[in-house]
Amino acid sequence: MKISPAKENILKRVRNALSQSVQLPFPNSEGNSSVFRTENESLELKFAEEFTRLQGKFVYCTGKAELLDSLRSLCENKEWHSVFCKTPSLLKIIREEELPSLNKGTMHEADAAITDCEYLVARTGSVVLSSAQPSGRALPVYAPVHIMIAFTHQLVFDLKDAISKLKDKYGNDIPSAISFATGPSRTADIEKTLVVGIHGPKEVYVFLVDE
Repeated sequence: MKISPAKENILKRVRNALSQSVQLPFPNSEGNSSVFRTENESLELKFAEEFTRLQGKFVYCTGKAELLDSLRSLCENKEWHSVFCKTPSLLKIIREEELPSLNKGTMHEADAAITDCEYLVARTGSVVLSSAQPSGRALPVYAPVHIMIAFTHQLVFDLKDAISKLKDKYGNDIPSAISFATGPSRTADIEKTLVVGIHGPKEVYVFLVDE
């Protein structure tokens, strides 16, 4: 098959271009470096900004006493009768005598659920959850309101940092389910109208405790 001079000219240009080394447009993005700058950036502030921008509700606590006060105030203002929690480490901090609505009834009757989390991702405002947590898979998505309690040592900057820490933490026993929750459940599948709380909690809180 004979190739026309015009097509041959185009192919010649392509071959010539492929033989030349091409400079990467963003050389600093290659390798282990992040394309996102982290210098002089507060992880707490970055997470709070991104999380609230996505309709999450962020509460900063200077210690465990302030955490309890904030939780009590929230439960009273919302008039919740049952707040369900099955995380042993949190139940050591939040006792029933200090939070009267704690574990009154079953998970199916709860107005809100309290869980821990694996990590907080500052850049995207995401919370990392896994099936290895005492709350399991069901509780974080079953209750209409999800309250997560995290500590400052759980803050990481990017998703790859969270994944790296999960690998270090669990080794070969990686949890069967890992999810990245970014704000309350929402979808725009219905006539392109944003609906909140359609596949999970309609309100999501993060209480960050400064250690």
